[in-house]
Amino acid sequence: MSEADATATTAPDVTIEFDAEGLVPVIAQEQDSGQVLMLAYANAEAITRTTETGLAHYYSRSREELWQKGKTSGNVQHVAAVRIDCDGDTLLYRVSQEGGACHTGHATCFYRSVEGVSHEGSDEDGDGGKEEADTSTPETLSVETEVVDDRVFDPAVYDE
Repeated sequence: MSEADATATTAPDVTIEFDAEGLVPVIAQEQDSGQVLMLAYANAEAITRTTETGLAHYYSRSREELWQKGKTSGNVQHVAAVRIDCDGDTLLYRVSQEGGACHTGHATCFYRSVEGVSHEGSDEDGDGGKEEADTSTPETLSVETEVVDDRVFDPAVYDE
């Protein structure tokens, strides 16, 4: 267990705030590097199976079924810790990933960048933080981020 995990508060009576569909977002993070691997959703059964087996389980909104990460691909996630955020509405699985976390074969689902979005001093692309001026239009950004929006934001889950 890492020092960060050792300092985490253990609260057996913590309340998870599930959405109207009975789901909660789960971020999977590589325990050693801190790299964010993926975002998925879990229901109560998935969380129970995760804590019982030590293997990451999620709920597929598209297939409407529980699934164990890597059961068919072999790219399993060994869960070292399950954390909950301050609002109780998002979980963090600290994992040791075998193989790629993304269904595309990449190490992380966040292997792409949204062009035209930069922050001063950012050096994600290794250019020393000297990025060219943003020439993208809002239309370009909305098209480029549509894939991310469809994957991460499902309006049906968040409609009030």
